[in-house]
Amino acid sequence: MENPRDHDLVIYGATGFVGELIAAYLATHAPDGLRIALAGRSRARLEAVRSRLPAAARTWPLLEADSEDAASIAALAAGTRVLFTTVGPYAKYGLPVVEACARAGTHYGDLTGEVLFVREAIDRCDALARASGARIVHSCGYDSVPSDLAVLLLHQAAEADGAGDLTEVQLVATARGGLSGGTLDSMRGQLDGMRSTPALRSLVADPYALSPDRAQEPDTKQPADVASVRRSENGLWTAPFIMAAANTRIVRRSNALQGWAYGRSLRYGEVMGIARGPVGAVTAAATTLGLGAFAGAMAFRPTRRLLDRVLPAPGTGPSEATRNNGWFRSQVTARTENGHRYRALAAGPGDPGYAATAVMAGETALALALDGDRLPPRSGSLTPATALGDVLVERLRAAGHTYEVTRLS
Repeated sequence: MENPRDHDLVIYGATGFVGELIAAYLATHAPDGLRIALAGRSRARLEAVRSRLPAAARTWPLLEADSEDAASIAALAAGTRVLFTTVGPYAKYGLPVVEACARAGTHYGDLTGEVLFVREAIDRCDALARASGARIVHSCGYDSVPSDLAVLLLHQAAEADGAGDLTEVQLVATARGGLSGGTLDSMRGQLDGMRSTPALRSLVADPYALSPDRAQEPDTKQPADVASVRRSENGLWTAPFIMAAANTRIVRRSNALQGWAYGRSLRYGEVMGIARGPVGAVTAAATTLGLGAFAGAMAFRPTRRLLDRVLPAPGTGPSEATRNNGWFRSQVTARTENGHRYRALAAGPGDPGYAATAVMAGETALALALDGDRLPPRSGSLTPATALGDVLVERLRAAGHTYEVTRLS
């Protein structure tokens, strides 16, 4: 008989900026009777967060736990069926949480965009999670739900039409939103790891860095993560997309975990859409130069210290007005081996990294807690598409996000 758990769902890191947003979403959208708890290092801060949440959360238990205290994290994982963590940088704080969940058979979700962390979590915890039946689901926010689910839907549409495998697939991201200190802190951590260890630089550069079996990956050449300025077929000028290096590897892992169902010749890339006309060309070029300069400044300690004085600090994020006025739109075009063309759209209201991410994370957590009998029969280190698939698509549509596919030819 399965050991009883005290909670159905725990939000670990509820005192953080995005943790509180997810808790607020769940307080409004979780069904009555779902046993939710908030966890973090400070009970006083947890009490302050709970006091600001909608009324449904006022009786949620508060749990003290610290990722640097193995016993507290083990108890946290063992006491819940699902644990969703927002505590980052994940490379610094996340691995004990993943391992505790994998050992306890507890389903796990996070918001990471850190390729190095996901790779280490796979290597350390995939076998443990498969043995215990835990679903370990990384990148359950704007990193990388829209990308992962959109390509899954394109594959399903092409397969249903008998159109053949996917070959050339590109996502064009447009969005309006803000930037948080937590995201920047994760970027700092990965840059530091790459600078200190040359092997990690090579790993991050590998387009199949998150493959479950690197030796079996095809030799298909993948698009560059830092794409050059280009003008698309519809006249839109594009620039590099800062999240491409994480999202593309999640999508390729999804393909491999499904036996390369999307196609062994899949070429998948992501860019950021800017604007049309001469203004679009100039803006795209300026954006490309600016991103390169920013990445270089963040990688060099003296200039990073200067940037740290003006950039958002960890635990902060965009204002409520910025979050409410934001939006995201990811348009993904695909060509199949038979020459057919499809277009997928993943879109939604709210700042993509925070308001929209709270919806994605909240619905991921609810799916793991409530929809186990409808989820794909997989365990181990997974992705949103392979762990949750159509169930998460349905939930996000019901929450007001758009996921649709159109056949173009």
